Amino acid sequence: MGVDKFTKLLDDDRSIMAPAFITPVSSGTTTPTTTTASKLTEAGIKHSSHNSNGETGDLAPLDASLMTRALTKSPKAVPEFDGPEAKAQKTMTDHMVTVSWTVEHGWAAPELKPYGPLSIMPSASVLHYATECFEGLKLYRGYDGRLRLFRCSRNCARMCRSASRIALPDFDPKELEKLIIALCAQDGPRWLPKDQAGCFLYIRPTMIGTDSALGVQRPREALLYVILSCFPDMSKSLASPAPPAMQGQANGAAKASPGLRLIASSEDTIRAWPGGFGYAKVGANYGPSLVAQGEAKAKGFDQVLWLFGSDDYVTEAGASNFFVVVREKTSGKLQLITAPLEERMILEGVTRASVLDLARERLSKSEDGAEALEVSEKRFTMKEMIEAHDEGRLLEAFAAGTAFFIAPVSIIHFRGKDIELPMGDDNGVYARRIKQWLSNIMYGKQEHEWGVVVEEKTQ
Repeated sequence: MGVDKFTKLLDDDRSIMAPAFITPVSSGTTTPTTTTASKLTEAGIKHSSHNSNGETGDLAPLDASLMTRALTKSPKAVPEFDGPEAKAQKTMTDHMVTVSWTVEHGWAAPELKPYGPLSIMPSASVLHYATECFEGLKLYRGYDGRLRLFRCSRNCARMCRSASRIALPDFDPKELEKLIIALCAQDGPRWLPKDQAGCFLYIRPTMIGTDSALGVQRPREALLYVILSCFPDMSKSLASPAPPAMQGQANGAAKASPGLRLIASSEDTIRAWPGGFGYAKVGANYGPSLVAQGEAKAKGFDQVLWLFGSDDYVTEAGASNFFVVVREKTSGKLQLITAPLEERMILEGVTRASVLDLARERLSKSEDGAEALEVSEKRFTMKEMIEAHDEGRLLEAFAAGTAFFIAPVSIIHFRGKDIELPMGDDNGVYARRIKQWLSNIMYGKQEHEWGVVVEEKTQ
């Protein structure tokens, strides 16, 4: 089936979209997408509701202004930033936000309540058919003492697109942003005190299908929730050496290195494919990648460099977008290259978009010893990358995402060959600059429209 025909069928089917109800236990600048991708997600941006017959009805929209509050009477102890609790990734803040949805009534009033377990039926749609999507972003404590989010509206819009892809209900992304801000304003002041400038909390908005009907169908009930987590600083882990058992081994074992160590995916392993759902942040994208990730870790590598097709097209690095800085063979010009969005194989990352926006704005001319470069979103292969490396034209490679932030790559292992990128002071010029620019915005060293200030509750 062709992509256009597939898209039309999906759009037609979306007109009868439905998800559902669960009772939790108490305790800037945009990056254009393609026409095809826009059609695929179009219905998820209209913010209308539909009944079971596919007709637009008077269902309640998501409305953050209706949120109720029930604060915990037993606040948790706040752990040290980047300490053992953060590394375990199991410590959440005191509160969460939940909102239920049913096909009959639409969205219920949001609730800000103590963090605690959810109650779902064993036959819930999410447990059987992967009707689940999520987002990942951070709340930053700035050096100016203020709390900030970074381009949160893009995460909310992307979550709406992801929900649309797996038949979960539509919502206005602006209302989700308000819910996120409300939770951050409540828990941020205590969990990110003003004397911890440069620290952050991880934010996880999630939507799951909770319909208890055991059948392959659009869920008629759903739950949207937002939680905050103590999360490790993943960028610091890149300074550690390879595991002792792997140091000095042959057969592609990773060497000690301060940068990200990648191993290319094997020929029989594919993360995403054209026309699939690689562009959506759904749980079904992550579970199937864990075996390959575990194998990479066992060999001393940090992440898998995901390739596609017989030509070994480069797509993503782990769950991050991947960039290279290459000198073009004929013109001699520098190019910042990353995979395109058109085929919907890669995630439309918020950090990715920000890297591209800043590069186009600030790196189009030579300045402060950095040569100007062109930005190119296009397919590129491992063969082309190896050729550029062997000819001295591959200057940098780095991953970009919420967890690892901007992470320079030092080694890429591909079919028995190591591509080593030097990590000295004269290398990684562009990754370092972009990382600093983004960090300045996130932590309030530069006032910028991408940095959304959260007004803290004193309470």
